[in-house]
Amino acid sequence: MSRYRLQGGRIYDPANGRDGQVEDLWIDHGAIVAEPASAEREQYVAIDVAGDVVMPGGVDMHCHIAGPKVNHARGFLAGDQGRTRGSSAENGSPIVPNCRATGQLFAGMGYTTAVDAAIPGISARLAHHEFAMTPYLDKAFLALFGNNHYVMEQLREQRQEAVNDYCAWMLGSVHSHGVKIVNPGGVENWKQIHRQSLHDFDTPVGEFGVTPRQIIRGLATAVDYLQLPHPVHIHCNNLGYPGNWQTTLQTMQSLEGRRGHFAHIQFHSYAGDPNDPTSFSSAVKELVDFVSAHEEISVDVGHVTPGEAMTITGDAPFAAHLQRLTGGRWFTSDTEQEASCGIIPGAFKPYRNLVHATQWAIGLEWYLRMPNPWQIAMSSDHPNGGAFVKYPEVIHLLMKRDFREQMLARMPESLRERSALSELDREYSLGEIAVITRAAPARLLGLTSKGQLGVGADADITVYRPTEDITEMFRRPRLVFKAGQRIAHDGELQSATVGKLLAPQIEFDDEHAASRREWFQQTYSLRYGNYRIDPEESPCLLAR
Repeated sequence: MSRYRLQGGRIYDPANGRDGQVEDLWIDHGAIVAEPASAEREQYVAIDVAGDVVMPGGVDMHCHIAGPKVNHARGFLAGDQGRTRGSSAENGSPIVPNCRATGQLFAGMGYTTAVDAAIPGISARLAHHEFAMTPYLDKAFLALFGNNHYVMEQLREQRQEAVNDYCAWMLGSVHSHGVKIVNPGGVENWKQIHRQSLHDFDTPVGEFGVTPRQIIRGLATAVDYLQLPHPVHIHCNNLGYPGNWQTTLQTMQSLEGRRGHFAHIQFHSYAGDPNDPTSFSSAVKELVDFVSAHEEISVDVGHVTPGEAMTITGDAPFAAHLQRLTGGRWFTSDTEQEASCGIIPGAFKPYRNLVHATQWAIGLEWYLRMPNPWQIAMSSDHPNGGAFVKYPEVIHLLMKRDFREQMLARMPESLRERSALSELDREYSLGEIAVITRAAPARLLGLTSKGQLGVGADADITVYRPTEDITEMFRRPRLVFKAGQRIAHDGELQSATVGKLLAPQIEFDDEHAASRREWFQQTYSLRYGNYRIDPEESPCLLAR
């Protein structure tokens, strides 16, 4: 493996307090190392990056890039290949690229780590196989627990220890990085015959008799008890409805000091009357005030961008609601005792559609209002809010107020009555961009060797050539290194790497194995022993 010396770059490494200092970086055996002795320096390949911006590789902590939902979405678009700009039968649609293209597109803009945010445990084997076909990236996924029958039964009987053990067993069996909750209780309620979600935070789930509040508290308690690196990852009830900010606030308050990460918060920050779509407006300020006062809470934004999108969600009742509003094609599927999903192709048209314009503004409001960038991470909830390849444009909007004003001028005039975006004059610095795209998501995920350039960190590095066109600067980095290997040069990808799986090793005393096995054998379509995924089943697992 090559040794490199990156000479004279401006280092933006917020985790280690570096904000544009001119320094050299030394790379050896896939890691950042201390400056070697004089006699050894000639063994390093010197690369002049004087004047360039040097950051850790990007980290996307909430996207959808693997598993059955994504494959069904690819199937939706199979007939459109070749008719969409930038697509081909070989790579798939640009909004839902195939595995290989996903890795290429992320790496091509300087991202080296990605987390799929919603995989049912029973479907994890497919996700691992797809991870093995996704080059360049280190990958992780979050397993779905928020509508799991076993979890709800144990919470109903107030068996918190059984929930703790189940989470540990599930995460270890499928090699997942953390616990994900989607519309707690609401998905299961919808799966039952009446097809109704839960809109009240304290309404019990059908036959299970537990409320969304109890589910969130129980799983948050389990995550903290197990000392998992990432907090419980929450997709709140009532996504997309006017007035849902109150549900979001209730959910945050219900944690009562427990850690919690709130996903695609833009979609949960709406004021207004749920029965009156015309009342749709921003409630970002109220939620930012609460998050800022609670350091145990964090968010990723889930911003929207103009153009093609695809709803890929574990929130099947929301997808059904969206289909009723918009018409067109729709896919839904229930996943045994664990989850459900919904898929709808679509697009955001903020220049013509006031609701879409308000969503666009709300996402930017979150970035610009949040005083502490360490509590917020960039995401589009890819592909729900738009493709991850549009992150450079969003970075441009955050760094240049005049660019925001140009975009605002193209939006419906009444947007200014629904969002205070036009009043916000904050401009992000390069250091703050490095926080929300690298350092913060890595820290929030508990990935200590990611998102930083200190000695011992993984040598995942992106070198940008400064230019006035910020979108182009972040779209096409000069150099990208993955684990010390140069994988991109001026937008041209070089030798591919498989990447490794990121998942914690969990040790626990499994006192509930016998009863859990009995329950499993009575309810699932596969044997208990076949649920576990062996390391030999995925090259990514073997690389961990």
